[in-house]
Amino acid sequence: MTESERFRQELTELGLCGGDVVMVHSSMKALGTKRTPEEIIEDIQAVLGEEGTLLMPALTYDNVTRENPVFDREKTEPCIGLLPRVFMHMPNVLRSVNPTHSVCARGKLAHTLTVGHAMDDTAVGAHSPFMLLPKFGGKLLFIGEILDKCTFMHGVETFLKPPYIRSFDTVKYTVNGEERLFTENNTFGWGAEFQRIEWLLEYPDIRKGKLSEATVFLIDTRALLAAALLKMSAEPYAFVTYISMYI
Repeated sequence: MTESERFRQELTELGLCGGDVVMVHSSMKALGTKRTPEEIIEDIQAVLGEEGTLLMPALTYDNVTRENPVFDREKTEPCIGLLPRVFMHMPNVLRSVNPTHSVCARGKLAHTLTVGHAMDDTAVGAHSPFMLLPKFGGKLLFIGEILDKCTFMHGVETFLKPPYIRSFDTVKYTVNGEERLFTENNTFGWGAEFQRIEWLLEYPDIRKGKLSEATVFLIDTRALLAAALLKMSAEPYAFVTYISMYI
């Protein structure tokens, strides 16, 4: 069995299926492989098949700031991870329009999931690919122990507005040549603890396994959204820890 065949088999055993809609958060280092990002991406896409859709966050919050408030969908590089930086430039990949939290997608539902993001004035709003995932039965795949990077949970915060989000600052960005106002949440020293979602869900809504040398998680977003809304409504501070008021 080749390394590619083994990789695809491990994805299938984890629960990834043909026709799935899946957003991938990744750590190439965690995989412990010499294979290229292109090979990894094509293996995931092969498991999804022609009816599936692959998405990756293409976040730019370090590149697009108050000091440098310019976002160009074609040119602004993601600031997170090797896989999304490569994926962005691959054939037939679409990118949503958001100055700090855009998403790249390829596959059957790529246009449907990305086109509405430009309607939101927040990073992870109701029309973002993140929050559309549950509507289409989407999944989250975390390659590496990086559940703390679950951007989807910021969408839950945006909806519920928990008390640790103490202000909603308005920032002017230039997005594809057009000036627009966006709202940013300020938590004033409360740090996210999104890795706690591992204990929020049970199998089969969350599946844990191995992919090459990486620990991986596959999460049903419908189940996560329902459980996170319930938990955060009852315990607003369930997914944060106070760090410092000066952060």
